[in-house]
Amino acid sequence: MSDSPMIVLRALGILLTYPRPELRAALPEIADALRASPLIAPQDRDALEGLIVLLTDADQLWAEENYVELFDRGRATSLHLFEHVHGDTRARGDAMVDLKSVYERAGFSLAANELPDFLPVVLEYLSCRDLAETKDMIGDCAHVLRAVGETLLQRGSIYSAVFAALLGIAGQPGLDRKAASRRAAETEDLDREWTEQPAFGPQTPAGGSSGIGRT
Repeated sequence: MSDSPMIVLRALGILLTYPRPELRAALPEIADALRASPLIAPQDRDALEGLIVLLTDADQLWAEENYVELFDRGRATSLHLFEHVHGDTRARGDAMVDLKSVYERAGFSLAANELPDFLPVVLEYLSCRDLAETKDMIGDCAHVLRAVGETLLQRGSIYSAVFAALLGIAGQPGLDRKAASRRAAETEDLDREWTEQPAFGPQTPAGGSSGIGRT
């Protein structure tokens, strides 16, 4: 990985991708980047080490099933940021176009199958930018990151460490264990609505800001 201090954002994003064998092979390099980063607080570094140990030691099939269960089967822990802000509305599409334009102006290109609001993609983009822009963009979606992180915390998942670290880098308040304990019923409702919604629901008019974290 690069010597830039911002490269730690790419390392954090990779930890949130599907745990293919290639990711697991890269875990020692990711661990080195996290240990060397001045942007990661000591308590967050320890928690991230725990996630790396889990991904290193876990059975491959378990790691894959655990990831799918956490991030692909409900809205409450979706890694697509606009899912939390716009849901399944026309405004989400407009926001996607706007965010993609931000990337293009900075010379950052998406792969054909990548959506611009996928958190690892956002973090890869920010790994090429400066700390001021990173704090601004993470701060803009801090309430989403906190909600997802606290839901993971409530569910006993050490993946919550990534969200705590991101909030720390941006100078935002961290995860609240008391708030996490209150999220169970709320997130169950979100996930139920997400799985029960029709394939083609009503569209709402576009409008408002299309920033990552703004409604």
